[in-house]
Amino acid sequence: MSKLTKELFIGFFIGIVANLAGSYLYIFFFSEETFEKTIQFAIEQDVLGNIIALGAILNLCAFFILLKKNQVYRARGVVMATVLAALLILISKFL
Repeated sequence: MSKLTKELFIGFFIGIVANLAGSYLYIFFFSEETFEKTIQFAIEQDVLGNIIALGAILNLCAFFILLKKNQVYRARGVVMATVLAALLILISKFL
C-alpha cells in the first residue's frame, strides 16, 4: 500500500469517526430518550438522514484542522467520508 493510499484511508477513518461522534453528541445533548430509542424513532419518522447530516458538522472541523497541519491527503479522506455520508442520506430519503 502506498503512502498516499494510507493517508487517504486514515483521513476517511477520521471522517467516519467524526461523523459518528457528531451524531452521537447531537442525540446525547438534544434527545430526552436513550440512544437506541432515538435511532429507532428516527428510522420510523424518516429523519435519520437529518441526524447523519448534523453529525457531519464535525467533519468540517476535522477537515480544517488537517488542512492547518498541512495534511492534505488526510483532508481529502475526510471529504470522501463526507461524500459517503451524503450518499447515505440521499439513499435514506428515497428508500
